Amino acid sequence: MVIDAHQHFWQYHPVKDAWITDDMKVIQQDFLPQHLLPVLAQNNVDGCVAVQADQSEMETDFLLGLAAGHDFIKGIVGWIDLRDADLEDRLAHYSQYPVLKGFRHIVQGEPDPAFIIREDFCRGIQLLSKYNFTYDILVYPVQLPAVATFVQKFPDHRLVIDHLAKPYIKTGDVENWAKQMRAIARYPHVYCKLSGMVTEADWNNWEPAHFAPFLEVCLEAFGADRLLFGSDWPVCQVAGSYTQVKGIVTDYISHLSATEQAKIMGGNAIAFYGL
Repeated sequence: MVIDAHQHFWQYHPVKDAWITDDMKVIQQDFLPQHLLPVLAQNNVDGCVAVQADQSEMETDFLLGLAAGHDFIKGIVGWIDLRDADLEDRLAHYSQYPVLKGFRHIVQGEPDPAFIIREDFCRGIQLLSKYNFTYDILVYPVQLPAVATFVQKFPDHRLVIDHLAKPYIKTGDVENWAKQMRAIARYPHVYCKLSGMVTEADWNNWEPAHFAPFLEVCLEAFGADRLLFGSDWPVCQVAGSYTQVKGIVTDYISHLSATEQAKIMGGNAIAFYGL
């Protein structure tokens, strides 16, 4: 199966979704399963993992509701307050939903570059393991030193880095990011999503060659067994179509064996999230 390991749904609201600025007008609208399903069909994608875009339990419940009515949504990565004193009760509540596979916090938006290794946050991450939930790491390159410490704290936890940790594709600055990613990739419980690349490039003037140095580092560091294709739809639409985004990955990995390609395009997502 081909699985899109990273996409979003929302009912657009200008206050709740203030991160969607006016230069992103193309996505200032609703994006729901009925909008994605024909896109997946056109691109021969069998299913998807829907990832939180708003930091509220209402968001998690919203995604659960969508998944209940659409079986092509194979898994959900929701949001929960990992610093909440009542976290265990909330995790016990959410563990009744098999489609809910893990959680994510928008760490890239936290001003403290060491936020991800704060004691109260890590206490919450520890509880995720007890309930067999995964964790998606959303950070900028400046936060990668803290991520290196973080992944060592949880050697038995399934962790995945979203969007290659948002490298500076627009400027082509590979070196510092690559050094950090290689260090993190040494830990076999850490995976990486090949997603969110076009929005880190020059939206109007990117070409596939701009992504090759970054994809090369990820393939070398994580190997074909720990990379997951993700579209980041509909966010990707500010810079490219679904077909273009998928093509960047499929074209780059076309020299790999059929087995390796199948892992990156779906098998690894199924294994990581337990789809």
